[in-house]
Amino acid sequence: MNRTAALAAALTTALAATLATASAADARTPSGAARSDSYGTKTPYAPQQALARYQQAPAGYTPVFTENVARHGSRAMSDSEDGDAVLALLARAEQAGGLTGLGAQLAPQVRTLLAAGASIGYGNLSARGADEQRQTALRMEQRLPGLFDSIAARGEPIVVETSGVTRATASADAFTAGLVAGEPALAGLIAAPVTDKDLLYFHKQPQNAAYRAYLADDPQLAAALAAVDADPRTAEAAAHTVRRLFTDAFADTLTTEQRTAFARSLYALYSAAPDLAVEARGTDLDRFLTPPDAQWFGYLDDAEEFYQKGPGFTGRTVTYQMAGVLLDDLFAQAEHEADGTGTAGAVLRFTHAEEIEPLAALLGLPGSTEQADPAEPYSYANNPWRGAQVAPMAANVQWDLYRAATDADGKPGHLVRMLYNEKETAFKADCHPIAKGSYFYDLDELERCFGRS
Repeated sequence: MNRTAALAAALTTALAATLATASAADARTPSGAARSDSYGTKTPYAPQQALARYQQAPAGYTPVFTENVARHGSRAMSDSEDGDAVLALLARAEQAGGLTGLGAQLAPQVRTLLAAGASIGYGNLSARGADEQRQTALRMEQRLPGLFDSIAARGEPIVVETSGVTRATASADAFTAGLVAGEPALAGLIAAPVTDKDLLYFHKQPQNAAYRAYLADDPQLAAALAAVDADPRTAEAAAHTVRRLFTDAFADTLTTEQRTAFARSLYALYSAAPDLAVEARGTDLDRFLTPPDAQWFGYLDDAEEFYQKGPGFTGRTVTYQMAGVLLDDLFAQAEHEADGTGTAGAVLRFTHAEEIEPLAALLGLPGSTEQADPAEPYSYANNPWRGAQVAPMAANVQWDLYRAATDADGKPGHLVRMLYNEKETAFKADCHPIAKGSYFYDLDELERCFGRS
């Protein structure tokens, strides 16, 4: 089978897998409508640009290298804690005759979801997550067919790096399997995954003790999150959720804190369900949270992510400056290729939201440029940051490097194009593309505007 036929067959197989996953999700949601605005960083991945709409490289330029930083794909919830809490209160209410008709339907759904998570291992990559990675790899090849043909012809290695966490390594394996499905000649060129925690799990490393101290006991952070949680809409959404599932008599026995804890645990299960659409086929948690309530709890999760991993507070860099090691590596790999010291055809990195969100802020990617004034809490009304857009499951940043032909008089030697969740994306405002409206940048210009030259 030639390369074009292999890629077409692989894309057909991936499409069939997508349709099967979508069918499972539709079975879970009666309307078949996705409510991605309320899943936050648990949102399943979708590419943000059609393959036919990418700009063509300027005349005389050929792709010679690509590199990415990708979050792991959709996964099971981290543990059973939220499910256990929901089931415990449901059991207590059932004994007291305190369930509504809708409430009586919830426990079987929760048990199914927990069983699905346990079946693959809590925190591990799901079938949907593996499919997200395979398809992203196939689209990478389709965007850069000449590059992967050249990698295969020259026998250049493809370097694979991960955080060492099981779901990240499994994502790397799924991604590289997608590459081989589209270009079988790559099979012998893909190196075994290398663990690099300093690069791809930096939020947990000793050198970032200041960041962990910020999470543990920073008074400004604690005050901001307390202000968000104290918004009366939290108690209102929790009370509304509880009274749909429990009788008034039982609901009245619960404190505001108990109602809120229950509702937020239910939301955590709700937001995890799409990621287990294959393993928990037929599970439907959408009907137990109204869209406004789900969106409010999604906002609460987004606020935590924003302050803990995203742009954070005006004038402070503790949440994202640590991603400098990753930005440095992106530049270093491109520079090695440009100066002739690089040997790899591609460098693929697999990591976590805790790394993607800081990198997005450091790069100034769309939605990650605005910090929050300590006097005005982050909200959807005053800030564009959304977990579903910044770091959904399998979120990725990709840099493609292009080299000019030897006879390119006066042209830059190397150009870089950046994709963010597969969408052509401009670098920050003080970086100038080669032409107005272009997504191609002279590598020397990027080094200048990021202070590397």
